[in-house]
Amino acid sequence: MTEIPVPLYTRNTRLIGVSDQGGRPDGNQLMVHRGYAYVGHMYSKGFSIIDVRNPVAPRFVKYVAAPRDTWNIHLQTHDDLMLVVNGRDMKALPAFSDDKSYYRRKSSSAFASETEDRTWTAGMSVWDLSNPEEPRQIGFMPVEGIGLHRIWYVGGRWAYASALLDGFSDYIMITIDMADPTKPRLAGRFWLPGMNLAAGETPNWPMEFGRYGCHHPIVDGDTAYCTWRDGCLTVIDVADRANPKLVSHKNWAPPFAGGTHNALPLPGRDLLIVLDEAVLDHQEDGDKPIWIFDIRDRTNPISISTFPAPKDADYKTKGGHFGPHNLHENRPGSFISSELIFATYQNAGLRVFDIRDKYAPVEVGALVPPNPPRMMDGKPDRSPVIQMCDVFVDKAGLVYTTDHHAGLCIIEFGG
Repeated sequence: MTEIPVPLYTRNTRLIGVSDQGGRPDGNQLMVHRGYAYVGHMYSKGFSIIDVRNPVAPRFVKYVAAPRDTWNIHLQTHDDLMLVVNGRDMKALPAFSDDKSYYRRKSSSAFASETEDRTWTAGMSVWDLSNPEEPRQIGFMPVEGIGLHRIWYVGGRWAYASALLDGFSDYIMITIDMADPTKPRLAGRFWLPGMNLAAGETPNWPMEFGRYGCHHPIVDGDTAYCTWRDGCLTVIDVADRANPKLVSHKNWAPPFAGGTHNALPLPGRDLLIVLDEAVLDHQEDGDKPIWIFDIRDRTNPISISTFPAPKDADYKTKGGHFGPHNLHENRPGSFISSELIFATYQNAGLRVFDIRDKYAPVEVGALVPPNPPRMMDGKPDRSPVIQMCDVFVDKAGLVYTTDHHAGLCIIEFGG
């Protein structure tokens, strides 16, 4: 059994299990499914499988390599299927060697100029998980372009994703027909005006931040709540999957700095939790809030409050990114709550919030793991601190987190 390290800070939490993921401790998106954790890698490419049926002694099972020059940073699981993004490994390119260059690129032409040889695989792979320790690829949907970024799939015929396709300025939303999982098909596309450069559209948004593109949708019924990075929040009607239609678009960048990453609907309360991602060290990109929106009227979402930022240490000067990154997204089969929100805060670790009073969220739990023994991105100027990335809470209430450097953590929340 791996020795449990002593966290730097805890509040109503206990670290009960850790894994270095077979020596590849860099993790991005995480799914916990039927007792196994599936982790997409940020720097190691590919994805890994960890048996977490005994959470105090997680067991590394297998690493599955990505195709050449390709990353598999995001994935989704449901029943016997796993959907995995295939896109250009952007962080491996010299021109994107620092966060500022990646997050402030202004169009797909800037990406394409670094990727003209097309050595990567772009699209979405489909895997059979009937044997969870031996996933088997059964399908692939190719696209022309940089590839997919993040998917939303909770079963049934339809999946939804962000994709950077040839001719567009940045990532757009696509719908995917999963009627035959061995032959997934791109069914519909949605973009905001000005993004279709191939059709002669001209960008019509403030360019001081640079990333006006879809991060990913979360779909409730026939509504997709899309985060649009520096375009912030876009609400889309997907009743006609082939022809998604705009419901509303809210942009608060400027005066805020954008980077919008998650938009989680809480349909029983007509609320939407919207998270702006911190993407630069020492809050150089400004204070990034987690917002609560009232969405009783989808055509006019209204922000009504923000979450409190961690104040138990001086995280701004600690090094690395300080600010929100990801939310537990209340997937079917996982822990679902309209009152407790779990978020990763990068160098400030895991944070848990009580939003029973929608106008006054309060922090009720936290865990900050120790600094990682090594940094995975290889850049010489990186501060040796955690950068906690994703969070998944299983049906029993156990919390699983990934980190860009520090591996998998399994946490009990006592609130």
